[in-house]
Amino acid sequence: MSAKHQKPLVAAVLKLLRPLARILLRNGVSFSTFSDIAKWTYVDIATREFGIEGRKQSTSRVSVITGLSRREVMRVRKLPRPDVTASTEQHNRAARVIAAWRREKEFLDAKGQPALLAVEGPGATFSELVKRYSGNVPTRAVLDELIHVGAVERRADGKIRLLTRAYIPREVAAHKLNILGMDVHHLISTIDHNLNPDTAEPIFQRKVSYDNLPDEVLPEFRKLFARKAQKLLESADRWLAQHDRDATPMVEGRGSNRAGFGIFFFEESNSKGEN
Repeated sequence: MSAKHQKPLVAAVLKLLRPLARILLRNGVSFSTFSDIAKWTYVDIATREFGIEGRKQSTSRVSVITGLSRREVMRVRKLPRPDVTASTEQHNRAARVIAAWRREKEFLDAKGQPALLAVEGPGATFSELVKRYSGNVPTRAVLDELIHVGAVERRADGKIRLLTRAYIPREVAAHKLNILGMDVHHLISTIDHNLNPDTAEPIFQRKVSYDNLPDEVLPEFRKLFARKAQKLLESADRWLAQHDRDATPMVEGRGSNRAGFGIFFFEESNSKGEN
């Protein structure tokens, strides 16, 4: 890499690592553990994506690409792959249930709002909702999780009422920390795509920000942003559900792909002193 590009890239990585280091330290992850994760990822990416076509990626070539010694590459290759499947699936299933409850006409009341649902029985029930949009997971497990995070409540008559517009875990648990991996992964993957000189068509990536706002403006902007962003997300959810085979089984076509977009709010004091 030329010195022209290395300096801004190092500055960008420093900005990225500051909030990540806070999260890791707050949750007791040592530098040694982080180092092994980083080395595993370097070796995995170098092996999978930076090989020479038609040739097996050797330990020596991975060593050259990553800067790790051959001995270290061999050690890292023996480390078990981090298991993230269970946490990702738990988040996705709960999110799909809530999104379908807000979207599908069968589970809406006469006013177009999420209906009160009996747990079991004929017609539109919570059990049917879980069966359709959460896969082979017990209804009770999904219900307990949604009650736990405050997304639904069980009324005195036994029916279930939806309380939130999205699945947002309340506590810092494994499935909540998983949001860090999913959302930041998608954002950085988009940036990587747009920075790649071989990219034929860039992916949409925009933001708007101002840097001299008074304290009093922030609460109003938070409310305005949340209201408008939620409407846009729900509109996109309805469109994507019509074209996704899990939500609409009759959809035809080639391949299986993941696509979507994310919206996030940020604010920070100019006196924070981080570069």
